[in-house]
Amino acid sequence: MNCTVKSIALLGEYTSTFPPHAYTNAAIQHAQDLLELEITANWVSTEDIGLKLFEHYAGIWIAPGSPYKNMEKTLWAIRYARENNIPCFGTCGGFQHMVIEYARNVLGFKDAQHAEYDPYASNLFISELACSLAGREMRLSLAPGSRIAAIYGVSSAQEHYYCNFGVNPDYVDALQQGPLQVSGSDAEGEIRVIEHPEHPFFIGTLFVPQMRSTPERPHPLVSAFLKAVGL
Repeated sequence: MNCTVKSIALLGEYTSTFPPHAYTNAAIQHAQDLLELEITANWVSTEDIGLKLFEHYAGIWIAPGSPYKNMEKTLWAIRYARENNIPCFGTCGGFQHMVIEYARNVLGFKDAQHAEYDPYASNLFISELACSLAGREMRLSLAPGSRIAAIYGVSSAQEHYYCNFGVNPDYVDALQQGPLQVSGSDAEGEIRVIEHPEHPFFIGTLFVPQMRSTPERPHPLVSAFLKAVGL
């Protein structure tokens, strides 16, 4: 076991009464106990993200609960993690912001936007879902050969959602033009997981895996993220 204690930043506006935030804390504890890893986790408001963030944290988890107080600082943190091989995990709103960062800084859509912030933007990569997924559980299909499929060890899974926004269908083709891989989808083929195959850990899920974690069965994605941070 690595004797050096590492830390992860949970980027978001922590609210104790918001279920996904409570489940995030619990899921990290479940994985820590199973893996016997000494990793601390601290909530950091997006308005407090600074240039020294990565001097203190070995990984970032972009948490549910958008809109964030500072979108631009959040996108900066995601970009820095992506470009510097720092483990980055995004769930629900975190997934959505990973898509926006990638669209802006890799695909060249400098005005790529999220409908929560600007519903009338020209390039809405993230739009309101025609049918809300909040409170729903759905079957997820995982792409063969993908990292997430290897993490789960199966080709499909049941997952819990807590969101009203997702990838705009009009931009699916554009999103698939770069190295980012769509590695999970629902029964209708809608994008539910993205990953960067050349990165140590850069995975975003529209679902909220932490809500299915238990002390007896920590969620494999949370465990895989903590392992990547602990290396």
